[in-house]
Amino acid sequence: MIQKHSLHALLLLGFVASSVVAADAPLTKPAAKDPNVVPPAAMTPTHADVRYGPHERQVMDVYLAKSDKPTPLLFFIHGGGWTHGDKHSMNPRTYLAAGVSVVSINYRYTSQAGDVKPPVKAPLDDAARALQFVRSKAKEWNLDKERVCASGGSAGACSSLWLAFHDDMADPGSSDPVAHESTRLWCAAVMSPQTTLDPRQMKEWTPNSKYGGHAFGFNADPKKKTSQFDEFLAGRDKILPWIAEYSPYALVTNDDPPIYMAFSDPPALGQDQKDPTHTANFGVKLQERCQEMGVQCELVYKGAPNVKHPRVEQYIIEKLNAPAAKD
Repeated sequence: MIQKHSLHALLLLGFVASSVVAADAPLTKPAAKDPNVVPPAAMTPTHADVRYGPHERQVMDVYLAKSDKPTPLLFFIHGGGWTHGDKHSMNPRTYLAAGVSVVSINYRYTSQAGDVKPPVKAPLDDAARALQFVRSKAKEWNLDKERVCASGGSAGACSSLWLAFHDDMADPGSSDPVAHESTRLWCAAVMSPQTTLDPRQMKEWTPNSKYGGHAFGFNADPKKKTSQFDEFLAGRDKILPWIAEYSPYALVTNDDPPIYMAFSDPPALGQDQKDPTHTANFGVKLQERCQEMGVQCELVYKGAPNVKHPRVEQYIIEKLNAPAAKD
């Protein structure tokens, strides 16, 4: 599973903060009016503020499940538009009780990217590096390197899907042993993800889209009276290589791991949405792409068909604890 080719409104964070989601209603409700304001973690980490890099935001909390054998891992990436949010939104209690260890990371915001171009490269590179660091600690922390599920809400969900679909970023020739570790996943299970960072696709799927320009360094232009998204859309053709590298939709291939996505309201493709940044339109289009490529994809929203796991933690725990496939 590790090897690839060569080797808000709802749910941004509240779904893991509570860790218990009812099948019919709580999937559709945020934990608070501001979905980025969540209660602190209910448990003390086994290891707190472990550094995986030199920046002050490159830290993680580690919650280790008690087990005589290596445990699977939930790798949590908080939401907040890559501009705010914090690792303390994770409450690991449900997962630990099921024998699943948890790592919750902080990462550099796009505003802290410095000379990194595009700005979104900073949080995404941090997510990959943090995952490699965790795998380098697998023996010490009694973790199963293979069984890693990435999860998060909104921007953290987009980051998780980017990891799920990206080619393995391991560098066996590096002098840094952490860089030798794989970035491939066992699965990903996310809430309200932005599944594309292509403004043209966003506009086609949801006409009142307004998200994503900051990821590539676009700003509103008061002289032209244009919004950030207007500038993003107008400048799209100049950043196509970046879109190809950082948009999850563009990266899907037939050897990618299974994914799960949950949204609140049902989709309405081609129509304005109350919350265009977290619309289920994103999920419908990515599911179509996954089906084309033969990648397993479960999509959940109110009234969705073929739902096997109404709650995200059900999917994560079942996938991570599933018996090993027979050869």
